[in-house]
Amino acid sequence: MSTYLRRYWQLYFLLILPITYFLTFKYGPMYGIQIAFKDFNFFQGINDSEWIGWDAFREVFQNQDFYKTLRNTLMLNFLDLLVSFPAPLLLAIMLYEVKAVWFKKLSQTILYIPHFISWVIIGGIVYQVFGTQSGFVNNMWMALGFQPIPFLTDPNYWLVTYLLTGVWQSAGWGTILYLAALTGINKELYEAADMDGAGRLKRIWHITLPGLKTTIITLLIINLGNMVTIGFERPFVIGNVAVQDYSDVLSTFVYRIGLESGQYTLATVVGLFQAVVGLIFVLGANYASKKSTGEGIL
Repeated sequence: MSTYLRRYWQLYFLLILPITYFLTFKYGPMYGIQIAFKDFNFFQGINDSEWIGWDAFREVFQNQDFYKTLRNTLMLNFLDLLVSFPAPLLLAIMLYEVKAVWFKKLSQTILYIPHFISWVIIGGIVYQVFGTQSGFVNNMWMALGFQPIPFLTDPNYWLVTYLLTGVWQSAGWGTILYLAALTGINKELYEAADMDGAGRLKRIWHITLPGLKTTIITLLIINLGNMVTIGFERPFVIGNVAVQDYSDVLSTFVYRIGLESGQYTLATVVGLFQAVVGLIFVLGANYASKKSTGEGIL
């Protein structure tokens, strides 16, 4: 073992930075979990605050807003799983089937760009395009003599806008993992399929998709683990008072009770709840995957 370490010390040296990052920003903050069991006082600090046991958990679980935001979080994540999860897979397969290299590179660049745009900017674009009174789409629609469509004020229309915006922002970036996995598929399988007279759809069904099975399962398990965890920016920026019954999620709930109201104990309780339930989802999805397909990530 010592010989191996001396021979490849450069590789272990390179691990110092990511290990330091995880210890500092992932494991270090776990010290603050005890706030969920204390009547946290900002001036007294974590150690000197009074222990209150499970009282904060009881208060959160008796709060009706918590259950509403939990319902919305699960609903939006589940719909995202149905709509956004297949999109990168389909894009990757289509790009892989494109033979013109210049067109493939141009398409990849165009599809990747939205991932690097801030959700604040995307929110501004959404309001400029889909706004009821001043949005580009509704201006064109009203110019044709039709009534404006409430994309951002009607809950059902807002939900569609929310999901499609997420697909546009994330699908291109998500294709990277699938395209990387596609390069590992043996090209001789496609050549043999061509000689046997298999068409493009049959090659995709019998070669491409089975070759991506491990990647699909891994990403699915990760997504299931995030079912109760949702980003703050997207629902906060695109949401508004008119659609609060759909757009109010756990992350915005934590923002209100934590930063706006200063109830750090309750905010920590919700965060701990998300972490524990997310872990249960990951372990459950991994167990189900191993039982059904024999593959998992743990």
